[in-house]
Amino acid sequence: MIPELGHFALILATLLALAQSVLPLVGAQRGDARLMGAAAPLAFAGFLAIAIGFGALIWSYATNDTTVANVVANSHSAKPMIYKISGTWGNHEGSMVLWVLVLAICAAAVAVFGRGLPSALQARVIAVLGTISLGFLAFILFTSNPFERVWPPALDGNGLNPLLQDFGLAVHPPLLYAGYVGFAVTFAFAVAALIEGRVDAAWGRWVRPWALAAWSFLTCGIALGSWWAYYELGWGGYWFWDPVENASLLPWLAGTALVHSAIVVEKREALKIWTVLLALLAFALSLLGTFLVRSGILNSVHSFASDPSRGVFILALLAIYIAGAFLLFAWRAPAMTPTGVFAPVSREGSLVLNNLLLCSICAVVLVGTLYPLFLDLLAGQMISVGPPFFNSAVGPLAVPLMAAMAIGPMMPWKRAALWPVLQRLWWVACLGLAGFVLTLAIAGWHVLPAFGFACAFWLIGGAVADIADRSGLGRTRLANMLNRARGLPRSAWGAAVAHAGVGVMLLGISGMGLASEHIAALPPGGSTTFAGYEWRLEGVRDVTGPNFTARRASVSVMRDGHVQRVMEPSRRFFPQGRTTTTEAAIHTNLARDLYVVLGEEHDGQAVIRLHNNPLAPWIWLGSFIMALGGALSLSDRRLRVAAPAPKRRDAEAVA
Repeated sequence: MIPELGHFALILATLLALAQSVLPLVGAQRGDARLMGAAAPLAFAGFLAIAIGFGALIWSYATNDTTVANVVANSHSAKPMIYKISGTWGNHEGSMVLWVLVLAICAAAVAVFGRGLPSALQARVIAVLGTISLGFLAFILFTSNPFERVWPPALDGNGLNPLLQDFGLAVHPPLLYAGYVGFAVTFAFAVAALIEGRVDAAWGRWVRPWALAAWSFLTCGIALGSWWAYYELGWGGYWFWDPVENASLLPWLAGTALVHSAIVVEKREALKIWTVLLALLAFALSLLGTFLVRSGILNSVHSFASDPSRGVFILALLAIYIAGAFLLFAWRAPAMTPTGVFAPVSREGSLVLNNLLLCSICAVVLVGTLYPLFLDLLAGQMISVGPPFFNSAVGPLAVPLMAAMAIGPMMPWKRAALWPVLQRLWWVACLGLAGFVLTLAIAGWHVLPAFGFACAFWLIGGAVADIADRSGLGRTRLANMLNRARGLPRSAWGAAVAHAGVGVMLLGISGMGLASEHIAALPPGGSTTFAGYEWRLEGVRDVTGPNFTARRASVSVMRDGHVQRVMEPSRRFFPQGRTTTTEAAIHTNLARDLYVVLGEEHDGQAVIRLHNNPLAPWIWLGSFIMALGGALSLSDRRLRVAAPAPKRRDAEAVA
């Protein structure tokens, strides 16, 4: 009964999405206040219907209802309850229901927080979101029904992929989808502006909070996915330029450019066409990532769908939404003439450079990800594009980007002189040079990590210098400086925190450039030396978990004959699905991670792989500092979603 209720709720949501996509749009075109007023109730009703459907799916998983094919394929009665619930979105069908649920939440949020928007604009935005929801609800009902019954009922389920039975992966997809789908709101604002034929400072002010929120969620989602890959896969790394990792990086890069470009629209009414294009591009890349993961054309540990019919359906949706939006852009964009004029050397100019570099990096990653697919399709040749290509191609573009990140915020709007800004940053440059020299002196001739440390210090120092300069450090008394610092807009603090977060993350990445690895085959009681420690294998024993058995090793980490700590890596075997996973043991003190992986056992010896990863935790610390900066900017009262337009025009005047 519950699955049928959930299925009916999704059908009802589809009908509501159809009404939501048509009625407000017609009302905005005709200036009919009643039809425009229907947008918010339809968005709320659609959210409620999808929430009921998603709740029914969670109930089916929590009760292990083996009459539901999706539960049989992805759950098992022996799983802990948290993984039964997270298994709801740990598969293709359930993840798509979560996708449309987040989209419905966004539409309802526009209805709630967008009350200060002109009625016609709000109606058009909600209608575009309804159109997107309609396509994906149809996709779920026709190709990915999560409530399909199986009879007779199975005795038990097949179980969730053991790699996904992890808390990090339970939280990672909702955050990632909040970022992906959040860019649907900026996409809807862009399409609504193209239909209306007007982009102004008010539009930039309305778009920017949504772009910031989506960017912050996506940053957290990517960071959690990277953290999971680090500790769960047992490879000792955090980023592998996997095609699905790239699929999440692409909209993040475009979204970062969008956040900065929207500032120029709001402050100077410039870069209008560019900002609209970025809003379309960010969501287009989100849809492209959805297609790559679910089409079966990628071989990745992250992908979980291999039905070509689903890929064709998503490809058709991508063609309809994105091709339609870009055709509309080609038609209406020439009418959006910019009004703000600025010199190349200015705050606007630095943001333009920022956008060009971000989009260039995005293009490099896109080509490197898709080129092997097209080569296989057109020429039948199989090649692999891996880290050497991406590192060598992205690095030269990232260096000027990091230089601009410290210089740009200290430039005035419209027109600036570069030399006075560089004079205020002299101590930051000295800090970066000191970081470079100290790294070479301490770690040896490792030029690239040393250069990374120099760039990290430059970014962190640049963020501090920005706040100090805005506060009047050196130009006024200390009390006045502190008062000015307290009075700075939260958006200014948020930008500085986010830029400093990039520097902290770069410290972690540079530290990983100094990482070392050692592999040893040891009998019980055997030892090896690595990273200034003696590592002794005490033994390997059998362990039984709730739905797995494991071989767990005890490794004593000693210095000067004294045991500093005992680490216990393991290898788990899941009988349901006959899958083996690696559970790394990690000890961190923030300065470095000691990382141990248990390998195969042969002839009474166990293979253990040891890693010494300097500053590894700073990668994820920096990522969450970046997201914190986005949240801090979003909390600025001047960036409220419902903030009134500087020059408010009512719906009738707009029509």
